[in-house]
Amino acid sequence: MTLSTLPPLAARRCWHAAINPLHVTIYFSPDLAKEFAPLGIEGSAVPLSSRCAALGAVGPGTVAAAFYNYSHAHLARFLPAVWQKADPEQVLAARLRAVDATLTRLLGAETLASPELAEAADLAMRATEACTRHARPLYSAHADLPVPEAAHLRLWHAATLLREHRGDGHLAALLIAGLDPVEAVVSHNATGRGMTQKWLMATRGWSADDLAAAADRLRGRGLLDADNELTEAGTALRERLEADTDRLDAAPYEHLGAAGLARLHELGGGFVATAIRAGAFPADLTGKG
Repeated sequence: MTLSTLPPLAARRCWHAAINPLHVTIYFSPDLAKEFAPLGIEGSAVPLSSRCAALGAVGPGTVAAAFYNYSHAHLARFLPAVWQKADPEQVLAARLRAVDATLTRLLGAETLASPELAEAADLAMRATEACTRHARPLYSAHADLPVPEAAHLRLWHAATLLREHRGDGHLAALLIAGLDPVEAVVSHNATGRGMTQKWLMATRGWSADDLAAAADRLRGRGLLDADNELTEAGTALRERLEADTDRLDAAPYEHLGAAGLARLHELGGGFVATAIRAGAFPADLTGKG
């Protein structure tokens, strides 16, 4: 096995601080609903179709497999019916328009035209050169899409590729860890870094009973205590899960190199911080409970 050339946890920290949140801004943006409204797509169908459109006009089974932690019954409320309103190409075009409007609003036109943003886009795209397609359906589907010309759209596109590349690998790690979809979100919530129960129910489609039953199963395995806090064994499992995900996602960041990764973290993290100050995410999105 090739030894890492990067500082410990550098790739994970960059992904969490500068890559994933940049991509995720679109799911909480009013611009997305505005662009989708003329297509007749609204409510929960908006973020769902936005993310899965690259896969084609698929049904709930394919999306449940690719997304992992969504309720199949929840997905079946919107898929495949949404494709009778708009085809995936229309949805992807509307999404890109929404990304343009969202980043312009959150970062400002001056930042979008800056050499720093163009540099970040180049660094992120360079990292994607080492991404792999096998067993990575969401990454691979997005990698088939054309790369936008504008720097801020290229940066978002690259962040999307890197986000889905890590996410696809994370699903393999979840299977190895023996966590089913609801157990995965409940144990992540217990770390304090996952979505709150309110948002898990609204976006993933799980009921309060589903979440409570998963917590009971985790307690039965000694991973949660009576207060829904991770036990020592639960903390160790979550860390093994992240370490396995890091290993499966190492190639793009090794390809970028330590200096390039540090610069992407610095630049991208700055853009994300600006977006957060501009109200990119709900205040109650993450945390325990």
